Amino acid sequence: MERKKAVVTGASRGIGRGIARILAREGYDLVISYSTKKEEGESLAKALSQEYGGTCFCFQASLEQPGAGVELLEKSTDALGGLDLLVNNAGVTRFENILDMTPEVFELLFRLDFQNYILMMQAAARYMVRNRARGNLINITSTRGERAYAGDFLYGGLKAGLNRAIQSIALDLAPYGIRVNNVAPGATRIRTKEELNAEGRPDFWNMLGGKIPLGRCGTPEDIGEAVAFLASEKASYITGMTLKVDGGLILPGMPEYVPEGEDSNGWAKAASKYAENVLSQNREE
Repeated sequence: MERKKAVVTGASRGIGRGIARILAREGYDLVISYSTKKEEGESLAKALSQEYGGTCFCFQASLEQPGAGVELLEKSTDALGGLDLLVNNAGVTRFENILDMTPEVFELLFRLDFQNYILMMQAAARYMVRNRARGNLINITSTRGERAYAGDFLYGGLKAGLNRAIQSIALDLAPYGIRVNNVAPGATRIRTKEELNAEGRPDFWNMLGGKIPLGRCGTPEDIGEAVAFLASEKASYITGMTLKVDGGLILPGMPEYVPEGEDSNGWAKAASKYAENVLSQNREE
């Protein structure tokens, strides 16, 4: 049987790394991309080829740059000789109060977390239509696209927009047998306890895990398993959906009772440097 072929963006570390590992295990030949972590990307590509016996190419791509995503897709299909699955994972997370946001941050998040996803889906879908491939497009979004937190209006808003956008894209592509879905991770451990300790930082994910209904944070491999399922024939009747993979994190909402000594399950008022400066000046006057 011919091996399937997939592109996973932003796969040198974190969630993308877990997705690439699971897809390699499932028998995919891969292209993975990285932005700056060349050594980590190339090391992963080599390890996956050795461990699972397939082909794994590793390409650099700064996907916030105009045209970079489409160029990567074209380069990837040439290298792989086909395309069955695109996983849009590369992105950046920034949390800022509306009072502090700069145009530069807005432009970065819009280009990388939304525009590039759409343009790469378009390029992949056009390739699949030309080649009569009944493939899959899967985007990594976030549960923040469904639940609001202070300071995440831009990041969460873009993820919400992508969750809505794929519903229409799924309708556009259904006649060609191309399925389109999202995976929305919750709190996912992307750094080990040892890595954090080496940097002198507390283990945030361990502290947060106890507040999640299933009692732990997610892993990159958890997200990879969801991607592999959605791309498989087991999910052949699923399209236009956003699958939450968060251990029940956002189910409870605002807690009815907060025990003494506990915070309100992660909800907090976000401080603004702009407001603090203005109010400080007012007090001094």
